[in-house]
Amino acid sequence: MEISEEGNSGGIGFKRPKKEILLQHNYFFTSRYLLRARTMSVTKAVSSLDDVVVKSPNDRRLYRVIELENGLSALLIHDPDIYLDGSAADGEKTDGDQMDEDDEDGEEEEDSDGSSEDDDDEEMEGDEDEDEVKEKGDHQTKKAAAAMCVAMGSFLDPPEAQGLAHFLEHMLFMGSTEFPDENEYDSYLSKHGGSSNAYTEMEHTCYHFEVKREFLQGALKRFSQFFVAPLMKTEAMERELLAVDSEFNQALQNDACRLQQLQCHTSTKGHPLNRFAWGNKKSLSGAMENGVDLRECIVKLYKEYYHGGLMKLVVIGGEPLDLLEIWVAELFGDVKNGSKIRPTLVAEGPIWEGGKLYRLEAVRDVHTLDLTWTLPPLRHAYVKKPEDYLAHLLGHEGRGSLHSFLKVKGLITSLSAGVGDDGINRSSLAYVFGMSIHLTDYGLEKIYDIIGYIYQYLKLLRDASPQEWIFKELQDIGNMDFRYAEEQAADDYAAELSGNMLAYPVEHVIYGDYVYQTWDPKMIEDLMGFFTPKNMRIDVVSKSVKSEEFRTEPWFGSRYVEEDVPLTLMETWSNPSEVDTSLHLPSKNQFIPCDFSIRAINSDVDPKSQSPPKCLIDEPLMKFWYKLDETFKVPRANTYFRINLKGAYDSASIAKLETSLSMYGDKLELKVYGFNEKIPALLSKILAIAKSFMPSLDRFKVIKENMERGFRNSNMKPLNHSTYLRLQLLCKRIYDSDEKLSFLNDLSLADLNSFISVVRSQIYIEALCHGNLSEDETINISNIFKNSLTVEPLPVKCRHGEQIMCFPLNAKLVRDVTVKNRSETNSVVELYYQIEPEEAQSTRMKAMLDLFHEIIGEPLFNQLRTKEQLGYVVECGPRLTYRVQGFCFCVQSSKYGPIHLLERVDNFIKDIEALLEQLDEESFEDYRSGMIARLLEKDPSLLSETNDLWSQIVDKRYMFDFSHKEAEELRSIEKKDVIEWYKTYFRESSPKCRRLAVRVWGCNTDMKETQTDPKSMQVIADAVAFKSTSKFYPSLC
Repeated sequence: MEISEEGNSGGIGFKRPKKEILLQHNYFFTSRYLLRARTMSVTKAVSSLDDVVVKSPNDRRLYRVIELENGLSALLIHDPDIYLDGSAADGEKTDGDQMDEDDEDGEEEEDSDGSSEDDDDEEMEGDEDEDEVKEKGDHQTKKAAAAMCVAMGSFLDPPEAQGLAHFLEHMLFMGSTEFPDENEYDSYLSKHGGSSNAYTEMEHTCYHFEVKREFLQGALKRFSQFFVAPLMKTEAMERELLAVDSEFNQALQNDACRLQQLQCHTSTKGHPLNRFAWGNKKSLSGAMENGVDLRECIVKLYKEYYHGGLMKLVVIGGEPLDLLEIWVAELFGDVKNGSKIRPTLVAEGPIWEGGKLYRLEAVRDVHTLDLTWTLPPLRHAYVKKPEDYLAHLLGHEGRGSLHSFLKVKGLITSLSAGVGDDGINRSSLAYVFGMSIHLTDYGLEKIYDIIGYIYQYLKLLRDASPQEWIFKELQDIGNMDFRYAEEQAADDYAAELSGNMLAYPVEHVIYGDYVYQTWDPKMIEDLMGFFTPKNMRIDVVSKSVKSEEFRTEPWFGSRYVEEDVPLTLMETWSNPSEVDTSLHLPSKNQFIPCDFSIRAINSDVDPKSQSPPKCLIDEPLMKFWYKLDETFKVPRANTYFRINLKGAYDSASIAKLETSLSMYGDKLELKVYGFNEKIPALLSKILAIAKSFMPSLDRFKVIKENMERGFRNSNMKPLNHSTYLRLQLLCKRIYDSDEKLSFLNDLSLADLNSFISVVRSQIYIEALCHGNLSEDETINISNIFKNSLTVEPLPVKCRHGEQIMCFPLNAKLVRDVTVKNRSETNSVVELYYQIEPEEAQSTRMKAMLDLFHEIIGEPLFNQLRTKEQLGYVVECGPRLTYRVQGFCFCVQSSKYGPIHLLERVDNFIKDIEALLEQLDEESFEDYRSGMIARLLEKDPSLLSETNDLWSQIVDKRYMFDFSHKEAEELRSIEKKDVIEWYKTYFRESSPKCRRLAVRVWGCNTDMKETQTDPKSMQVIADAVAFKSTSKFYPSLC
């Protein structure tokens, strides 16, 4: 149940960008079908296929596809890395099975869904925060996982109970006949190093989990009952309806969500899209008030669609395929039988009326132009991907592209194009091709001109005809991506494949996303026939919308204006008289690599014997860390550079070479990563530009305007705001976003140019080169910096290190602020306990924090969300801020104000001591072993391992085996140690109990309630004044 970039639970989600994909036949194993029948003890599979799934030659996992008598299809995956010691290879029962037989009761835990708001292009102002860094080292274990996709979603909501499919998803977590405790499933996962999640899309609903390897069977027992006999009790429905409503309220002020709901609202009446898929209290409780029996409706929906014929299951384990097959057949054999025919959806006519422009009043200070064209469904053409060909060209950023052309004219700041992965854009009814453009103030005034240029480029593409060389470039890139795909976390992989089982033939559940097999220029030409003004919808989202004729979207309450596009413009766009000479097709990509040789010599290296990164260069100008990858054996490398700057406190991506550039305080962080062959060439280009870069006045104005808008938009979300306020108080030198905005307003181009020369005069670089690189290649990369940047080294004394406030003994600080968005109903309480700064080479405190979190996380969620229904976001966890340890409790609510929220959090914290005392030794050991399993979990990819190593470098800790050391510490921690630790840092009477409560007050609350605060609280009215009299820890990084 999530609101994230992968999708919101209401089915109108934001999927992660589709990965660039392609393949040549020599890069994968050819398929061969092997049909076998087996004798099962109870339930058996009616078919079993091995070696049918097309996979990368570098993929060591084994895949089997089975079908049960009830129609359920399952993809079983044996991952040999889960049990590297072969302990499960003999098919004997694991510890998890034995425990499960001995103890069927389990503990209670609510769905700890790890929800997060999509960032909506908003960057948190806490740049200076090294917060929540998860230290990990070389890991040795992997988790098991499973996912189930059911081919029904929000399109099947009954009109009288909109949001019912999403509500049904929530209810399946609330107990079953065999496991009646509402939180049994998630409690079992939590105690055994696991987690779970789910989301509802327009045409499918997906449930997935991960768990410590030996507890897969026990988790599957509980998971299977979702689809066999869920209870869906009336009293649970009443409470969970509030959770659905809280989830909706989280998205209420999100401009992207508001736009998508407007698109649904203004779609053709009777079209399946013309609905409110999120669901909230009004749509569901309102249905009951209108005489609808909601439980009867939800049970009917479940019975009609939750059957084997519409289910696709993926199970990933270390056990042999034969044993996984037995488990699935036995546990899922009781799922109801059903037809494989998908639910029929009827849509007559277009989704939207053509020739319309909608202006939506924004919450944040943004200007976006979204253009959409409705295409026929194209899933059947996945081996041709004509929509990706057009997305590649319309979204290109190189010379001659729309992006480059419009940016030079000062009209836009960014542009993206393509068919989104979410249910609105990629359904069985239609594909929706979109262009999303972020406008400058000038561009907002020239919307019709921008659309005119887009139709000029479309004319260029028609006149040029489809180019096979472009398709082959995409194909080459896909070949690389498929063969050398980086592994994902197990539950993400399971969820992705279960969804793909609904989309592709079984042999292509992996390959389908990557394949560009057939060049079909006619299909591309036919598809371009749909890119017409009459088939185009225009949406403009801006805070600057003014009108006396606003309409209101009923669910989000968004105000919008509907306009007719002048017919003369429609005719001009249909057939542009000319194409600007600056627009042209991209040139051939020089960054596509040819060398895929692997530098590591040893075929199999024991992770335990691998050496940590070594310091290859340590000079006044730079320090370079180097590690040859001997684990993943892919032709990729990640090169990260943290560059200290003097006084700074004051096409390649298409070829699978990525770059990112960020500021952290006075440090510039450059990351160049991807296929290693072309990294030096790209880095040379970047540094050559950096050496001579001087901005033009036009670009200066555009970038300044964009930054001003970013500062005005900062902290619009209460959760972001509370974290920012905590960091602003903790960090000695952090500038307020309003303060930055004030300085930016007075900044001139001359100021910037004089500053650039100062910044470039002295630098210090600390770098990590990790992956398929030799020592000589790493030294060559260091020489690129030396040769490109002829600068002096920045002295050690000039390298800024952040200091963190040291709270006084018994500190009980509180900081209050109202929400920045005056329409925001959500309030937040973030309660931060300061623990201690990291001791040199000490891991015990970190182990204690993580174990404490492991034990109390589920009870907190169960009490404050499931039982008390305070709000959708209820969470806690360790905080590491520039190597000063802390622990946070956080609750967001649209129903209650900060005073009540803080009271309830305080009450829970007081009860923790009794909770710990009552914890039996077996349960304590479950939590401890689960935490150890998390720490020793194997990194799924080279990028993941690089990020772990990099966190040790930027924190100047350099303990590259940190996770192993923490795991060793955990083995010596007993329950009495945790209790004493809790008493030291969380019991109010202890001098070391030092806390800060940040309270963000929603628009429907009254801050006068603070008058009832106890006198023991110290209110911080002026953060700057308070910090000026405070003590700070010495800088650690």
